[in-house]
Amino acid sequence: MKKIHYILIILVLAVAEVLFVALRQSTRDIPREMKVLCIGNSFSIDAVENNLVQLAAERDIRLTVGNLYIGGCSLERHAMNIRRDSAAYSYRLMQRNAETGEFERLVTDSVSILQALLSDDWDVITMQQASHYSGQWYTYEPFLTELMDSVRQHLSEQTKLYWYMTWAYQQDATHPAFVPNYNGDQAYMYEEILGCNRQVLKSHQFDGFIPGGIAVQMARQTKLGDTLCRDGYHLSYTCGRYLMACLWLEVLTGQSAMGCKYMPEGMTEQERDIVQQVAHYACNKTPMSPR
Repeated sequence: MKKIHYILIILVLAVAEVLFVALRQSTRDIPREMKVLCIGNSFSIDAVENNLVQLAAERDIRLTVGNLYIGGCSLERHAMNIRRDSAAYSYRLMQRNAETGEFERLVTDSVSILQALLSDDWDVITMQQASHYSGQWYTYEPFLTELMDSVRQHLSEQTKLYWYMTWAYQQDATHPAFVPNYNGDQAYMYEEILGCNRQVLKSHQFDGFIPGGIAVQMARQTKLGDTLCRDGYHLSYTCGRYLMACLWLEVLTGQSAMGCKYMPEGMTEQERDIVQQVAHYACNKTPMSPR
């Protein structure tokens, strides 16, 4: 009998959560179209290039995402590139084709940050640090300030700047910076990343914060375990990337992915549901949030 009561309580709580999400979303203005540009690296590929536009479409939002990609690109290199107007990026545009309805990714090589900034009327610009430097504060400044100041010169008043927090490596990661920078310790790396992101938010007026590192660490505490990365640091093609897309969807649009049917091939429905819940609970977390 106690077991039955426990199950009923769980079911009631689950239904209440779904109703709460639906009510919250119904009382907010839903953006029917949004354009986002990432000044990023491979960790922004993990976040935006595979599932995000599809999830937005299920919420009836036409999302266009541009990603300025250089592998392992740091804030220092981004700042140098915008200073020199270097056409050094692979510019990758994710969108849903208005005529065919198909999801597409268009890649253009040798693009500068300025070219991308002026190519469209962006609603949001995101920035991030390279993962191997993400927990080392001395690598952030003066480069973040320079990058922000340079970007703002070319933005409209309506465009918002968001900061994207990346994640600690998997405990068995073989990334060459893991041992020298973080003692090969995931927990230590996570705490250092939290500290740097706390300083970023104290030092700069960002309009939004995407807690990618917090979401990954939360997901590692579920039955998914420490399996969110495919090589120890880049996100897995299923749960890892899907988690980040769900998180970005809610942070950007206010619309939770909970209840969405879309999921990448190779992912189970149980995994989808866990990931959606983690992303929802993580979306409002910051480095200053209570543990």
